[in-house]
Amino acid sequence: MEVLEESIYDHPKYYDLVFGTDVAAETQFILDCADAFLDKKPKLFFEPACGTGRLMASLERKGHATCGLDLNEKAVAFCNERLERAGFRPTAIVADMCEFTAADFRPVLGKAKTSKPTGPACVAFNTINSFRHVGSEKEARGHLQSMAGMVRPGGIYLLGVHLTPTAVPPSETESWSARRGNLAINTHMWTIDRNKKKRMERFGIRFDVHTPRRSFRINDELHLRSYTPAQMNRLIEADGQWECLATYDFAYEIAEPIAVDASTEDVVYVLRNRG
Repeated sequence: MEVLEESIYDHPKYYDLVFGTDVAAETQFILDCADAFLDKKPKLFFEPACGTGRLMASLERKGHATCGLDLNEKAVAFCNERLERAGFRPTAIVADMCEFTAADFRPVLGKAKTSKPTGPACVAFNTINSFRHVGSEKEARGHLQSMAGMVRPGGIYLLGVHLTPTAVPPSETESWSARRGNLAINTHMWTIDRNKKKRMERFGIRFDVHTPRRSFRINDELHLRSYTPAQMNRLIEADGQWECLATYDFAYEIAEPIAVDASTEDVVYVLRNRG
C-alpha cells in the first residue's frame, strides 16, 4: 500500500469523513445545552478549532448563525467552501485559538455594534479534544482568556476533553471505520509515549483510504497535552473567568450529566462566562 507521511489535517476531505459520524448527536447536544443553560435565545454560535466546519454547517442548516477559526488554512478553505455551497456566509478564519479577539471576526460578521470588549457569541463549542493540541499551561490559559473575550457574559463554552484517568489504566488504542459513497476509510490510533512529567502524550494515527481507483495510507503523529481531572479543574478555575455548570460524556445526552472522578476519560465541560 502506498504510504504518505503527512498531516491528517492537510486532508480535510478524509478528516471530515473520519470524524463526522456524530454530527447529528453533537449538534442536538449543542442546541440542548443552549436551551438548558442560557437565559435567552442564542444569536451566534462559535467554534474554535472548527476544522472542516461540519458542526458549523449543521447548525447553519438549522437556522443558526455561526463563525469559527482554525490554524490550518486547508481546513478553513474546506469549511468556507462547504458553507458557500450550502448558501451560507463563509465565516471561518485562519487564526490561533490561543490568541485571538472578537475583532478578528469583523470582516466576516460585520462591525460590532458595541464598544465593550466582550465578543458576540452566545454559545461556543469545541467537542472532540482539539483543545489538547494547545501545548502549554500558558497557552491553555491564553485560550480560555481569548474565549472569555469572544463569548458574552452568561454565555457558555462546551469544551470536550479526553482526560488521563488516575484510578484506572488509560485507553491505549482505538479503531473505527467510515464510509461515504465509494470512499471508505479505516482509522487506527495508538499510544506511542506518555510523559507524565512534561504532560505530553504522543499518538500515532493512520487513515487507510480506499476509493475505486486507489488505496493508500496516511501516517501522522499527534502531540497532545495531558490533563488529569484535577489538572483540568485547576485550569478552569485559574483566572476565575469560567464556572463549570455541568459535565457530560461523549454520548451527548443532555438528560444524563456525569460526575467526573479519577476514572473518567471523555468529558464535555459546560462552562459559563462569569463576565
